[in-house]
Amino acid sequence: MYTTLFLNREKDHLEKTLKDFGLCDPNIKYARILVVGEIGAGKSSFINSVNSVFQRRITNEALVNKTTDTSKTFTKLYKTYYIRNGQSPMPFVLTDTMGLESDNLHGIHPEDIEKAMEGYIKERYKFNPESPITSQNNSYRSNSSLQDQAYCLVFVIAADKISVAADDNIYKKVKNIKKIPQEIPQVVILTRPDEACPLVKKNIRNVYTSKKIKEKLEECSANTGISVSHVFPVKCYHEEIDTQDDMDVLILRAFKHIVQMANDALRLKCNEKENSE
Repeated sequence: MYTTLFLNREKDHLEKTLKDFGLCDPNIKYARILVVGEIGAGKSSFINSVNSVFQRRITNEALVNKTTDTSKTFTKLYKTYYIRNGQSPMPFVLTDTMGLESDNLHGIHPEDIEKAMEGYIKERYKFNPESPITSQNNSYRSNSSLQDQAYCLVFVIAADKISVAADDNIYKKVKNIKKIPQEIPQVVILTRPDEACPLVKKNIRNVYTSKKIKEKLEECSANTGISVSHVFPVKCYHEEIDTQDDMDVLILRAFKHIVQMANDALRLKCNEKENSE
């Protein structure tokens, strides 16, 4: 079990590592991290939570569905959020997308995710679940640069819904997205661990020792095809009025791995570009 002193030290270390982080290519201002996931799982809340850690206050730049109806996706636009150290933008951004839904004609279209990863979708494109973006659309970018492309794909999935939705079409969509021929790392942010395990609900630090959460990590890996080592349990800020060290460490640990993997993917893309010139 983590002691308060160890927790504080780890938080300070993680925060400093990310604040001092530099991309492998100084010509790239930031590495784009694409966030997708099932509706109601907390995509926008995760984005807000990352920003909240560095701002040391609760932020709500990414609009979150506050109603009780979580049957339909709330996010409609392709929108990028900058993570700031104080007022200075850090060298990575999180881009929000329309939620995944079970029905084939609802939620984000898989081809739109592919185009977003390739950098062909412009900011504030309004997703159409019935048909993917085409080159005739004004929001289609005909030529994408390394700056426009994504370098890590983050799936956000709720821990308390995994068993219930094990055979759901959501996971078929996730696996189809994983087949997209883009060589970038893919991870899962497993939200609401406190709703999946009573011990974690009692104390968030129990997430490190909970057998139930370990089972959820393994179930999530089996359902998505993503390695357990790339599945991170995170409790997002939702009803809190102040940031908390216990929650911050979970968020920072996950985000550090995401940023490092994105930077590795960017390095490969830069090398490929140099070799082709």
